[in-house]
This record gives sequence, C-alpha cells and structure tokens, in this order.
Amino acid sequence: MKAQGEGSLQAPTRHPLDWKADSFWQPEELNEELERVFDICHGCRRCVSLCDAFPTLFDLVDESSTLEVDGVDKADYSKVVDQCYLCDLCYLTKCPYVPPHEWNVDFPHLMLRGKAQSFKAGKARLRDRILTSTGALGKTITAIPLVDVTVNALNKNPLFRNALDMTIGVHKHAPLPSYHRNTLRKKFSPAKIDAKPVGATTGKVAFYATCYGNYHTPDLGEDFIKVFQHNGISIDLVNKEACCGMPKLELGDLDSVNALKEKNIPILAAMVDEGFDLIAPIPSCVLMYKQELPLMYPDDADVLKVQKAFFDPFEYLYLRHKGGEFNTDFKQTLGDISYQVACHLRVQKIGYKTRDILNLVPGTEVQTIERCSGHDGTYAVKKETRSKSLKIARPVVRQVNAANNQHLVSDCPMAAVHIENLAEHEPVTSHPMSLLRSAYGI
Repeated sequence: MKAQGEGSLQAPTRHPLDWKADSFWQPEELNEELERVFDICHGCRRCVSLCDAFPTLFDLVDESSTLEVDGVDKADYSKVVDQCYLCDLCYLTKCPYVPPHEWNVDFPHLMLRGKAQSFKAGKARLRDRILTSTGALGKTITAIPLVDVTVNALNKNPLFRNALDMTIGVHKHAPLPSYHRNTLRKKFSPAKIDAKPVGATTGKVAFYATCYGNYHTPDLGEDFIKVFQHNGISIDLVNKEACCGMPKLELGDLDSVNALKEKNIPILAAMVDEGFDLIAPIPSCVLMYKQELPLMYPDDADVLKVQKAFFDPFEYLYLRHKGGEFNTDFKQTLGDISYQVACHLRVQKIGYKTRDILNLVPGTEVQTIERCSGHDGTYAVKKETRSKSLKIARPVVRQVNAANNQHLVSDCPMAAVHIENLAEHEPVTSHPMSLLRSAYGI
C-alpha cells in the first residue's frame, strides 16, 4: 500500500469502539482488517521500539515466503495480538496514520477486537481469568483473618513459586504484590474541609481507591488524604466501588467490562451530581474512565459525566497550583528522583504534571524517563512473556542505573516495583504522592 501522505496538522481523533455491532465479532472481517493494518505497519515500522507486538509482526513478515504480509499465515495473526497490552503509545506517540488520516489506523483497538474474539471463543487460560479478577481476588484473600498473611508468605516461598511457575505459568521470579486485610476502605477516615473551587476543580474530591490501592497499598491512600487535606481539598472515599475493568479489557473480556461498568458508573455519576470531582491512584484506572469507557459507551450520559469529572491526582493538584491554591510550604528537600512516566499516564494528554509538582520542592531534581516499564499488570508476571517484559524494561533500567538517584518513583506502583527489582542499586521506591507528603513533613 503506497502512502498518500503522513500525519496531519490535526490532533489524533479516536473513533468509538463499535463492539456491539455484529461485524465486530466476525473472524473473517477481523482478519481482513488485521491484514490491512499489518500491511501499513510493515511499510512504516516506526513502532518497532515499543511493545513486542511490532517485532513479532515484522519477524513474521520477514520470515514469510513473499516477505510481505500476504505471505503470513492468518493463523499467526494471534501471535501479534497476544503481545499487545493496550498501552496506547503507538496510537498517540508514533503512528502517522491514525484518524483523521484516511487510512484510519487504530492498532490498540484492533488488537482489542482480536482479544475479544479470542476470549469469546474460549481461548483465555484459567490463569489469566484469575489474574484479571483483581477485585474478587482481593476481596477473597482479605475477608478472612490470616489468609492474607498466608498468601503473602506463600508468594515469597521459593518452593511455592516454583510450583506456580510449573503449573499455571506465573513466573517464579516475578514480584507479586502483598495483600492487606486492613484495607484502605477499612482505615480511611477523612476529615471534612470547606473547600474552595479553583478553575475546573471544585476542591471536593471522591477517591476511587482501585483494587490495587485498596488491597495492596492501603498506606498510599493515607498519603493522598494528608496531601490533599494539606492543600485545602476535601477528600472522601467513593461510596462503593468494583474493579475499573481495565484488566478484563486487556484480556478481551468485554462482558465483564460491561458488568463492572454497570456497577461503578451509577455510583460515580451520583457522586458527581453531589458536587464531587473524581481521582484514582492508578493511571490505568483513570484512563479507563477518561478514555476507554467513553469510547465503548459514547452515548451514555452518565459515562460522559464521569469522564468529565475524572482527574489524574497530580493533574488536579497542578490545576489548583495554577489558581494559586497549592501549598508550596515544603519542610524538606527530596533530592534526585528517577521518575518513570507510566504509559497510561502519558496517553492522557495532560503533560507531566507529577514531575512539575515535584519540581516545586526546593533542592529537588526530577529525571523523567519516558519509556515503558514492560509490566502491564500481568504481562511481566506470566511465564511466557516475562523475558519480553524484561527486554522492554531494559532502557528504563539502564537510565535508573546510570543516574543512581536516591529515589525511584512512578505513578504506577507496579511499574516502580518491576523496575526496582531489575535495578543494580537499591533506590528508595515509592509513589510520588508519598514523596510529596514527605516533602511537606506531615
């Protein structure tokens, strides 16, 4: 296919995901679209440095009899689909053929379509169904006394990890998060503040804890409370919540995504009606409400209402700072920080507000690392993709090693732990909000 021109003076435009149409689920139509897009990617190859989906595709082409996409067995298309973890970087940072270009390439959502058809055909492994059931896992493990302690001990036991590796394919060297029975929802006790609206912010925030924030890092929620209250922001918990659905989206389980949407959106929309803005501690969960659900439900008024009210937490603080309502009375410096920018934060198109806020702390220097960590929730945990995740993480790890900074942070706690586990030295790894609380001395 010959290019008629690259790029556009216009910003990328995302079309809704037409997942309820019959054509979305037709294997023949999927293969036809995969071949069309793969042919464009083969002629461009700009995304080869991103995830392993592109090297996998280009190897298939280069090893085919024709050296073109028409020489690739369509049965092998799934090998490309399996390597995409929907980071969205190709769409928003690399591809010159995204809409409004006439070729209309949306590689991530095409891969999602492939995953959805695969899941519907019953090809998902039991392991993947379990790993992506983050809310159910957390609730089960933390419901009964000592179960969390037992699971945490087993996850650190070499014999048990070898068994997991050999039986269900959870890599024995992949760090697994700890569970806490004293969840964030159990320990969250905010104080009410008469908040002042600033710009697009009301100053009244509902905190969507997320599965990870609730079951794995409950102390992080306390850091959010302290920092937001220190800035005159009233912060409360979302009344009730389920998983945002991003893990199920990445698996292609769209029916589960729909079920979780039906649980969450009415509650979140009601809180928006009560005057709350919305934030979450994990970029993937924020992106789910700001991008993926609105693209799946473009005509749902409540979904769009929630989208408009959802903010990345540091985006929120920066908007307050622009309005002169961010507290810059810091008590201590933070020193040198290696900051890995999570993919699902980069594609929110808000800039690097975490870096900008941390740079307000005197005597602090933030080294920004704009490369994927290769973690993706489950990609770095699965036996068959662990080595690929390490390869993707290598440029980040090299920069962390070279800088040898005191602190390593990422807005994605899983990415930070993944990088820390691979680094040569032992930086102090934390969430940027935890560092900000430390700078305030509160």
